[in-house]
Amino acid sequence: MAEPTARLLDLTRSLRRVGRVATGVDRVELAYLAHLLTGDAPLYGVARTALGYVLLDRAGMQGFRDRLEGRVPWGRADLVSRLPRGRTAALTRAESDLRRMARGRCLPSGLPSLLARHLPPGFAYLNVGHSNLTDRVLGAVKKARGRITVLIHDVIPLEYPAYQRPGTVAPFRAKIDRVAAQADLIIYNSQDTRRRSEAQMRGRIPPAVVAHLGLDLPLPDDGELPPGLTPKSPYFVVVGTIEPRKNHDFLLDLWQQMGADAPLLLICGARGWNNRAVFDRLDQLPPDGPVREFSGLSDPGLAALVQGAAGMLFPSHAEGFGLPPAEALSLGSRVLCNDLPVLREVLGDKAVYAATTEPYSWIRTIEEWTASPPDPRPAKTFNAPTWAEHFKTVLKST
Repeated sequence: MAEPTARLLDLTRSLRRVGRVATGVDRVELAYLAHLLTGDAPLYGVARTALGYVLLDRAGMQGFRDRLEGRVPWGRADLVSRLPRGRTAALTRAESDLRRMARGRCLPSGLPSLLARHLPPGFAYLNVGHSNLTDRVLGAVKKARGRITVLIHDVIPLEYPAYQRPGTVAPFRAKIDRVAAQADLIIYNSQDTRRRSEAQMRGRIPPAVVAHLGLDLPLPDDGELPPGLTPKSPYFVVVGTIEPRKNHDFLLDLWQQMGADAPLLLICGARGWNNRAVFDRLDQLPPDGPVREFSGLSDPGLAALVQGAAGMLFPSHAEGFGLPPAEALSLGSRVLCNDLPVLREVLGDKAVYAATTEPYSWIRTIEEWTASPPDPRPAKTFNAPTWAEHFKTVLKST
């Protein structure tokens, strides 16, 4: 494939998530933003706002990144951003700043003209955040004579619809159909994701490349943790949004079976959706009991907690990549996880695998690790995938 004349990175997800703790997909879009800004090739960013689209040049993208990472404060919300109702103050300020920094802007119907006016034919549109993959956007890129590259993180909504928010499965189905029909290239984060995604495609299967995601590990800092949180006795952590796919109820069952001898379990993550039974169980836990729930921890604080744990537990039903256990291994922590093909692909022989249909295997490993805490200066034997490797694979193809 010929070198693109310019690259256009979709930043819609990063815009919509302003003011929230970045999740795995968010961090991938931010990694692309950071990496592309280091190059010399012509670079632009596009984002969908409440009233239309904004187009950023390299300087505008750097300004957006500086604000996302806290080096520059967000400005005041303008009148246009305050007109639509039901949006957060953080989002209104962010949209206002993007309009102030924009190279160009338009109402939705004007997107094809906006792209054709500012980008040369043969540009590459990169969408790595699962957001803004609409007929309007993909059609506008084609009309402006651009190429479409999409990163698919997973197709879990199609494989496990019962785990999803109400009303989200059909739109995701339509999104995958659009990508299959119109993408010039698909990036997959694992061979397993490619296999599962192509199995869900109806008709055309676009050309593809597989590139494992890189890891951006914060420097662990237990000073970022709430006072008194760092446990003195061996403890375990589970990291991730508390939603059905992550299978927290399995761990709650294990701790109930272990009873009074159970070690401390720290559940770290925000509450998600479709999980009322688990939320009710968490609400009934005593504050000083063996299972405790925490949300909103900083990245350095969470890294310190993971690094000091007797092990990370990861009983997830399905993953596209599995960032939390990969990060835990990179921090030197032990990992016990569900026996999923994608986790074996990414983690190799550095994790311990046990099917969630075998709870006693989990209990036996937890008891063994409780009795033999890891070295406080863990040996990092896991060769984590890097962003340099990822972009070396991806950018020569787009």
